[in-house]
Amino acid sequence: MEYEKLFTSGRIGQLRLKNRIVMPAMGTSLATSTGEASDEIIKYYEERAKGGCGLIITEITRIDNETGVGTLNQLCAIEGKHVPRLERLARAVHRHDTKIFLQLHHPGRQSHSRLIDGRQIAAPSPITCKTIGEEPREMTTEEVEGLVKKFVIGAKIAQTAGIDGVELHGAHGYLIGQFMSPLTNRRTDKYGGSFNNRMRFVTEIILGIKHICGPKFPISVRIDGDEFVEGGITHEEAIKMARYLESIGVDAINVSSGTYESAVTIIEPISYKEGWKKHLAQGIKDNVKIPVIACNAIKTPEFAEKLLEEGNCDFVAVGRGQLADPQWGKKAMEGREKEIRPCIACLHCIEQLMNGKAVECAVNPRLGYEVEYTDYKKDGNGRRVVVIGGGPAGMEAARVLAEREYKVVLFEKKENLGGSVYLGSKPPCKERLQNLVDNMEYQIRQLGVDIRLGTAPTIEDIKALDPYSIFVAMGGNSIVPELPGVHGENVVLATDVLDKEMDVKNKKILVVGSGMTGLETAEYLAEKGNEVTVVEMVKEIGPGVHGSVLYDITTRLKKYGVEMIPRRQLVGIDKERAYVLNTFNNEKIAMEADYVVLSLGVGSVANSQFVQELEENFNNIRILGDASRPGKISNATQTGFDLAYTLE
Repeated sequence: MEYEKLFTSGRIGQLRLKNRIVMPAMGTSLATSTGEASDEIIKYYEERAKGGCGLIITEITRIDNETGVGTLNQLCAIEGKHVPRLERLARAVHRHDTKIFLQLHHPGRQSHSRLIDGRQIAAPSPITCKTIGEEPREMTTEEVEGLVKKFVIGAKIAQTAGIDGVELHGAHGYLIGQFMSPLTNRRTDKYGGSFNNRMRFVTEIILGIKHICGPKFPISVRIDGDEFVEGGITHEEAIKMARYLESIGVDAINVSSGTYESAVTIIEPISYKEGWKKHLAQGIKDNVKIPVIACNAIKTPEFAEKLLEEGNCDFVAVGRGQLADPQWGKKAMEGREKEIRPCIACLHCIEQLMNGKAVECAVNPRLGYEVEYTDYKKDGNGRRVVVIGGGPAGMEAARVLAEREYKVVLFEKKENLGGSVYLGSKPPCKERLQNLVDNMEYQIRQLGVDIRLGTAPTIEDIKALDPYSIFVAMGGNSIVPELPGVHGENVVLATDVLDKEMDVKNKKILVVGSGMTGLETAEYLAEKGNEVTVVEMVKEIGPGVHGSVLYDITTRLKKYGVEMIPRRQLVGIDKERAYVLNTFNNEKIAMEADYVVLSLGVGSVANSQFVQELEENFNNIRILGDASRPGKISNATQTGFDLAYTLE
């Protein structure tokens, strides 16, 4: 076996795990509104168990309804009514020889009053989280003591339901971590002050669980190896915490990092490399004898195996990798690494949750919909289907259709597959997107899809194939406003800059539009040594871009000296300058520019002449991806999957 360490059994306490792959806790919002395990969340976890995971740690599980609401549709372990559905969850996971822990959680100051009926949020001390922006009230001593009991009750509910163990969430700036951190615990009672007092809250929870559930019931504690905030838990402090937790009987330490105020260190954007924080786990592993689970931005089985070989940790936490592909472990064990659909660290999953929706994955349209989308119907019967366009929508549709035993012919006018994703891999730090293109291409080639590159089919070409159905995935057209000088030689599209790998240096370049394509194009040009300015018509840079992603890329742009100016609308261009309107005071401004790069979004081609000709000549036409509704990668893969899955 290639990954010997990865697929060696291990133990947490007296609990045996079949391998070293752990699915760490990640929010889903798939539970019922009353906090019970829904059919959707049970199927979601069972898919990962079936896919080869050794241990699953559930999403944040609520133990208190008064101040402890993390999300609305959140698993709960508060009262007896939660036991039956948790038992069904445990049995579903156990069917595949996978173990499961319930992660017990309270958000503390990292919550919102709107989640608790308008009541003020509560925390160890009245210190506002800058990301949340709401000042919490300080919990009374009696209230803290009551929460200790609620955590213990949550553990007993888990044990009663047949769950194998619990994890206490003391990382990411949540309540237990708030008590442990000197930044957020300024109390003067028995729960604050000295190190031992700051550890008292978690200590009482652990000792209470051991008393009620017995010493053999496993307890893991998730801690920050570093909070990455000034005045917070440092790596040295985390090592001290880990040694202390071991001394009071904890069975495993799960090492993560960051709080809401240093969020990019919790769920890393695409620019962060695998293993960027492995020193955090190493420091703790070197100082404790109990097993260490570690989050190290792991994407590939090769890197997971390397960490285990190096002795960096005892169990590897593969989170978003198992959202992107629930069979991550099974494919690795069977030597099918090329088939693993890679996580591209786009943060679509967390963005959905932050917007109050259920979890989704940009590259796995089945995520959260495992109940609706079960096995593919093998009813294609060799009927021919034409897919026009080899971007993510077209390739995903081709894959699903081929799985369903249709005979698929895919046309792509360029000499390479990938569409907008291929272009998106060109800017700095975006190379990982090419992994997705490679994976999708590998899958459809393995399935026997007839791929015709460098070919834009005519109506006659398609007629000669006599298709049962046609899938139009041609992408969209870049928006070009009719303005003076817009068709000049010094005006280029952002997509052309990336596609043709525009090679200019020491030029003044104005990028118009600060969506992700505009910002990434600005970085691409700035890295080559150009003086780049980005203007945006609306009042903020990066409209519609997720906060962590925006912070990540704008931080890099600032290092390159890129100026980003909102409230500037392009109104005209000549050979040496661009003219923009200050939308705040209507002042017209001239800006020197050797080149003007347009990144104003994409328009649909659903009503183009070619599409109309297709509709006049063929039946059963489906339009997907940007061709139908311009959007992100998630929209492309989702429409490609949905329309191919439901073809009749």
